[in-house]
Amino acid sequence: MRDAVIVDAVRTPVGKRNGSLSTVHPVDLSAAVLRALAERNDLDPALVEDVLWGCVSQIGEQGGCVGRFAVLAAGWPEEVPGVTIDRQCGSSQQAAQFAAAGVMSGQYDIVVAGGVESMSRVPLGSGRERGPGEPFGPAVQARYGVSRFSQGLGAEEIARRWGLSREQLDAHSLRSHANAAAAIDEGRFKSQIVPVDVTDEDGSVRTVDTDEGVRRGGTAATMAGLKPAFTEDGVVTAGNSSQISDGASALLVMSGEKARELGLRPIARFHSFAVVGVDPVTMLTGPIPATEKVLKRAGLGIEDIGAFEINEAFASVTCAWLAETGADPDRLNPDGGAIALGHPLGASGARLTTTLLHHMRATGTRYGLQSMCEGGGMANATVLELLPR
Repeated sequence: MRDAVIVDAVRTPVGKRNGSLSTVHPVDLSAAVLRALAERNDLDPALVEDVLWGCVSQIGEQGGCVGRFAVLAAGWPEEVPGVTIDRQCGSSQQAAQFAAAGVMSGQYDIVVAGGVESMSRVPLGSGRERGPGEPFGPAVQARYGVSRFSQGLGAEEIARRWGLSREQLDAHSLRSHANAAAAIDEGRFKSQIVPVDVTDEDGSVRTVDTDEGVRRGGTAATMAGLKPAFTEDGVVTAGNSSQISDGASALLVMSGEKARELGLRPIARFHSFAVVGVDPVTMLTGPIPATEKVLKRAGLGIEDIGAFEINEAFASVTCAWLAETGADPDRLNPDGGAIALGHPLGASGARLTTTLLHHMRATGTRYGLQSMCEGGGMANATVLELLPR
């Protein structure tokens, strides 16, 4: 079977809710990273055989097959197709796994995987006013005996089940902000971020090139002052949860043979990947069995992985993952996670891949692993292997 390699990985800065990127249409955000991939690698876009694009809230501005319209907005040839994929928060990680599988099986030579979410312009849950009820329907409600599924309540249940205190979750969140701030200050994101020009209300144009969600100077005392978000006596707050965000990310995936033919030097190869389902009520525990499954498939142990990107949907998710896997906490989200950087749903999977790959290349880390919890009780996991420069 052929190797599937990642030649390049890029992302926009992550904009905070109603921040600088909120004025940019999600299709145009997507086009920015597509253009960057082609330009950075001197690649003729006509060679791209498909664009696999993650997006969660597929309604309104994100409702017309964002993947296809991103291709057109980027100015790429009309002959390049695009498709939009929804595996909730893991949508663009799933897009990458589909891309890799297509290359490994010989169905693609060159493909782009990524995703977008403009949560300012298309808020989570948009479109439910079109009809009564929740999107999972009465049969699912009857099966689980609940009227609705709540990620927040799931995060609270995880904290209870693993005995995680408010202080632990807050400390974990402060670490995320500190790591992200250090990464920004040391220029670690410069090689992966595609600057985005935005037009302000007065008509002036400015360039956004830095993640907007990172908070500096936080303390245990300031975190302790935040009220629980989901239950009166809970431990989950806005401060130890991921941020509502806007952004896009993209990966250039191809066969190793095609990369050599084009004179391109890949960053890493897809070593192994997996996807699992878990209880949809608690919902967010999926990265634990997904990690176990992908490591078994890879023939590796947790100690073999030099860096982990586990999505910080909530601090309880990553803290429980650490407790269950025994992973070295210093190897987890070394450049900060979604609590600090933000979580533009459909873009986050490829954003994690992008951040992980650039960290692996900068530090010479051989193996990296990423995983994400997903709505409905699922999780993707991917092991990447660094290739010689």
